[in-house]
Amino acid sequence: MPPILLPASAAAFAPRANTCNIVLNSKVEPWLTQTLKRINRIKRPLNSVPQHTRCLTETLSSPNAMWSLCSIMLPKAPESELRKDPNPLIEALFNYQLLHIEAYVVHVDMVSQNEVVFKLTPETIDSLVDYHKEIYSVDTAANTWSWSEKDQQLKKLQEEFVQTVNRFVFRTNALALEGMEEDGAGELLCGRSDEVRTAIMNLFVPLLPPPPRIVDIVRPTPLLPSSTGTENWWPSQHLHAMHPAPVESWKVIPSSPSPVSSCDSHHNMWAGVGMHEIGLPSPTPSFSQPYSSAPTYSSAPYSAPQYYSAPAYSTPTSMSSIPQLPLPSMLTQPCSTASMGSFGWDRYQEYTMPYATAM
Repeated sequence: MPPILLPASAAAFAPRANTCNIVLNSKVEPWLTQTLKRINRIKRPLNSVPQHTRCLTETLSSPNAMWSLCSIMLPKAPESELRKDPNPLIEALFNYQLLHIEAYVVHVDMVSQNEVVFKLTPETIDSLVDYHKEIYSVDTAANTWSWSEKDQQLKKLQEEFVQTVNRFVFRTNALALEGMEEDGAGELLCGRSDEVRTAIMNLFVPLLPPPPRIVDIVRPTPLLPSSTGTENWWPSQHLHAMHPAPVESWKVIPSSPSPVSSCDSHHNMWAGVGMHEIGLPSPTPSFSQPYSSAPTYSSAPYSAPQYYSAPAYSTPTSMSSIPQLPLPSMLTQPCSTASMGSFGWDRYQEYTMPYATAM
């Protein structure tokens, strides 16, 4: 959006111009024609755009064309000097005053922006500056804590307010000219006074103290525990995980080498024996030959019962009820030998000889 150009009379500290800047459209609005006919004591012709422009310019450029934008209630003295009274009406009458915000029209544009621009009068500007310096600044300084540059910041705040209030202009819709009276004076209608009051009060900015300094808090280094033992190094749950629970000896099943595969009769025989008929042996200590300085030889032949004995069973059943089962190797021959016998050695040579000759 391009910047909106205003006349030189709208600049800060600029005096009021002799004429007001008026820009009308090619077709004049009916409400403007009725307003000009109402405020003019002498009947003037208003049949064209130049006639409307001349009449409106002469009316708004009059020294008496002062507009009352709003009224603001402000304290008469700093807060520490205000009168305290139990009756709120008496307290308001003695402690507060009405400041009328007056302005004059510096620009009317009904072509691009369709707006009217007001600038504060010098008397209104001086009243606002005095209130800011003598009352508002004193209350602000009393409500903030002291620091080394507080006076300088307060003085800078006052200078900025002077610049801001002199640059202040109020823009509103061109329909605000309907509130115009004789000699070009008037007041804002349709709630526009509240907008001006809010804009004026926003010019009073507070005095902001510097932010507090950030202080680094040095925390002491935590001391190591005085105990040097290992009893408290690991939690109890870790100790339980590192040392497994003891296992009862009767639950351990001793490992045994897998038996050599045998014929189908061998499997059928062992399948018929139930697990409840045989008791599980308890683990026996491993066999170790006693140490002797010189080897001794016996003339007795080698026999298995000299070194191995039948395991003792601790089942509640009687020993007579346990069947005496032979070893699997004593029942049948290996499958390879049995198959060779049944198949025949002659036929074996008949099938294998050609392959041996070829190899």
